[in-house]
Amino acid sequence: MNTLALADPRAELDVVGGKGESLAHLARAGLPVPAGFHVTTGAYRAFVDRHGLRDAILTGDAEQIQALFAARELPQEIAGDILAAYAQLGDEPAVAVRSSATAEDLPGMSFAGQQDSYLNIRGAVQLLDAVKRCWASLWTDRAIAYRDRHGIPREEVAIAVVVQELVPADAAGVLFTEDRDRLTINAAWGLGEAVVGGLVTPDTITLDRAGRTVVDETIASKTVMTVRTQEGTREDPVPPGLRDEPVLTWAQAERLAELGMTIEELYGRPMDVEWAMHDGRPHILQARPITGRREVWNDSVKGDYLWSNGNLGEAIPSVMTPCTWSLVQAFIAEIMVTGDLGGHPMCGNIGGRVYMNMSVNASLGRALGITKKIKATQEPIYGRLPEGVETPLLPMTRWQTLRAARPMLGGRREIQKLVEHIPAYIADAERRTEEIRAAITVSDDLAALWESDVEPRFRECNRMLAAAARQDAGSLIYLGAQLAELVGEADATVLMSGIQSGEGRLESLGPLLGLARLKRGEISRDGYVRSYGHRCPDEFEISVARPVEDPAWLDDQLAGLTVDPAELLDRQIEASEAAWRRFRERHPRKAEKFRRRIDRWEAIVRSREETRSEMMRGFWMVRDFVVRAGEVTGHGDDLFFLTIDEIIDVLRGSGRPLTRVAGRRAAYELYRSLPPYPGIIRGRFDPERWAADPGRRGDVFDAAATVVPPSQTISGFPGASGVVEGTARVLGSVADGDRLGEGEILVTTVTNVGWTLLFPRAAAVVTDVGAPLSHAAIVARELGIPAVVGTRNATMLLRDGDRIRVDGSAGTVEVIRERAGELVMS
Repeated sequence: MNTLALADPRAELDVVGGKGESLAHLARAGLPVPAGFHVTTGAYRAFVDRHGLRDAILTGDAEQIQALFAARELPQEIAGDILAAYAQLGDEPAVAVRSSATAEDLPGMSFAGQQDSYLNIRGAVQLLDAVKRCWASLWTDRAIAYRDRHGIPREEVAIAVVVQELVPADAAGVLFTEDRDRLTINAAWGLGEAVVGGLVTPDTITLDRAGRTVVDETIASKTVMTVRTQEGTREDPVPPGLRDEPVLTWAQAERLAELGMTIEELYGRPMDVEWAMHDGRPHILQARPITGRREVWNDSVKGDYLWSNGNLGEAIPSVMTPCTWSLVQAFIAEIMVTGDLGGHPMCGNIGGRVYMNMSVNASLGRALGITKKIKATQEPIYGRLPEGVETPLLPMTRWQTLRAARPMLGGRREIQKLVEHIPAYIADAERRTEEIRAAITVSDDLAALWESDVEPRFRECNRMLAAAARQDAGSLIYLGAQLAELVGEADATVLMSGIQSGEGRLESLGPLLGLARLKRGEISRDGYVRSYGHRCPDEFEISVARPVEDPAWLDDQLAGLTVDPAELLDRQIEASEAAWRRFRERHPRKAEKFRRRIDRWEAIVRSREETRSEMMRGFWMVRDFVVRAGEVTGHGDDLFFLTIDEIIDVLRGSGRPLTRVAGRRAAYELYRSLPPYPGIIRGRFDPERWAADPGRRGDVFDAAATVVPPSQTISGFPGASGVVEGTARVLGSVADGDRLGEGEILVTTVTNVGWTLLFPRAAAVVTDVGAPLSHAAIVARELGIPAVVGTRNATMLLRDGDRIRVDGSAGTVEVIRERAGELVMS
């Protein structure tokens, strides 16, 4: 039995795979499914047995297995059955050929997209080749790794193929039935691949579930559509006359809603339904239970923007859970006053990682006539752009930009009031937050507590940091530049360290200095935990336990403190005093003026650091709330995969948000398995495709292809002055900190407050991400450790054990000798 008719009652999971079984179910129910047939798992197994491929499948790697499939011909009886079934569809019609694995679309799994599909296949030769390529796609690196993660043995998996007439779609998209009161339709022009693959921002139509009537419609500017070609399909620009036009009439949307509800009733659970429209008639292409559909998190498809993970990416260095992302969005909206500018996002979620939209800043600079000033203030915060990368501007006129930016440009009086309140807020912050944390543990109505106490406190923490952060950072940047002109880069760095340290009171240094005081017996363990137990590398991430939650944490930190930071600080104080003497000797009048400016800025920087620490205590409070909600509802860590609003809905009795957990967990696991993405992204970026590219760049992704070829030299911002030679220790995370030996050079992607305890051990610090005001630069300056930050490529080019020279004044890193001992010219 090599083939079956599409609606054949024998089309069950082990015979036709998950996708095939679902389509057979739809066809038997009389839904408008395109005509077609199945190529069964029996045909696949017969092919494998005929060519003796079973041993290779069990032991070989992806490349070997796929090469074997490509080199073998289909047995005559299998090819004959496929072509006979194809002939039943007509005179060589165009068809879609889709893989359908036996481990696909199962409850708790999300295999959609793991195997290949081919569109616009026509004729015997193309069809047989497409079937064989579908079979081989069962053994790609990605598919093998996914099944390994889910514990599915190789010998238990097989694959079928679904062949269906290709609908010459005028429009296509996806319908979701998961919401308890609403149905949602995404729609775009052309075939559905642009929507499913996240290549286009579709129209969104929302309908009332009970009446199947349209209640809301958002018309997107649709720039890309998938079209048929002689060779298959391609993505073309949408004709200008269609880009901003609605894809569906309301009557068409309501007809799709009726079909969606019929399918939900057929399956007895929320569904996502892929559909196509041709000549006004709907066709159902696929339907899956939403519980197993992996979500796509990718805001890079929303437009041609330039994204940077500088600054915010230092604070949030890892893939975020949906709960954390919902809180980060609230935080950004407070910092920026709004979450978007004329519908263009201020920040985005790309594959679970946070990025700032630099196109927004550039467009604001153009509209205000301060492009050069914006660039000058951005570089010390976000870093420099790689050579050749261009910043696309928003498709908005100057007037549209200024009008949209009005909320961001206003509010100075409100900010000043909040700034004046910062000392009182800091004085009472720990007590107030701890009171709410205590209330969370005993509350019998968490939803009410959220509204009355937790959310208002969280918003206050965000607002106070927003006020502190919006104090004039540009003046601090110019102050450093002016100092460098008067006294040179090295002395300017030392003098500026006084600003950052606040005479030893910088919160970023607090965990380190406090630990040293604890070791000397100057403070108690309880006192240290109260002050710093909420600070950690992933302190924004709600799903990550805080250090205080680990009983062994404090003893481990004490054991790892092998160098007393007081020695480094004393050395830096001496250097600072000497620099001030030289300044006064050369510029006696200016020295006093700059001293007053520095004193003023010490207070401002200290307030920023203190409000940041209290905001992280606020995130800890919200973590306590979510953990407690998981205990009360019995859903445990599933709640980390809901937004905070969805968690409140669950507390109030709704079960619908929980249908999204499996798909979101699958997305989170996938994105966490990928390497960190480039720090700079221009245009549409596919994290999976990028990660699978052996020639990928780790520093930049440029869809416009204007970036210059990668450099083999390593240079960045001068973070802290000094020249050091030593052994490079390349660390992937702070958890690898035990590998850093005393006197070695710390090389990593990015650091934040959670890395501070490693700094005294390091002879120098080198990071991919960063700028003069980044964590690594600030802490290195305090401790007098040379640092080069924002290199973009250090972790790409350096290896553990390389002998390197770090020049923190020039911002350069030179490889003296590779690990194996070969001299390198760089």
